[in-house]
Amino acid sequence: MDKVRRLTADNGVLIFSKTTCCLCYAVDILFQELRVEPRVHNIDLDPDGKEIEKALLAMGCANAVVPAVFIGGKLVGSTNEVMSLHLSGSLLQLLKPYQLLHH
Repeated sequence: MDKVRRLTADNGVLIFSKTTCCLCYAVDILFQELRVEPRVHNIDLDPDGKEIEKALLAMGCANAVVPAVFIGGKLVGSTNEVMSLHLSGSLLQLLKPYQLLHH
């Protein structure tokens, strides 16, 4: 749990992912299209992966543990929540502080 808190506090936009997860990849690509470079933490490559998974479940990642998307240290949710926010136009507002500026 401490590792999850530390990672989410240190990174503006963080996706807990697995290397084999296509939905994780889709969320990552969506963020990049919105000019945000998320930090992707693959829990299947982390020796503490099982503990991270348990912590994410305890924090409310109900249906799918990954992708678990955090913006500004707060759990936004998984693919469904991110896509719902995107379709409603709210996701861009949440991501605004983290957008890269293109010259």
